[in-house]
Amino acid sequence: MVQEDKAQKQPMEFYNMSDFLKGQSSKLITRLSDEDKAAFVLKNGKPIAVLISNERYERLLKAGIDITEY
Repeated sequence: MVQEDKAQKQPMEFYNMSDFLKGQSSKLITRLSDEDKAAFVLKNGKPIAVLISNERYERLLKAGIDITEY
């Protein structure tokens, strides 16, 4: 029996800035957190920020990667 590779990379989601301006912020961030994902925030079609779940951030810290240092 072959075990499925859980570490397969999935493309990051994209959220438009307009989605946040339409009052969808809470819904989008909650979904991102619940699904333990990362997503780009786009403005005029260009990435301006990246959102990650807290669990993902904690894993980065445990791996010795502190994104606040860069």
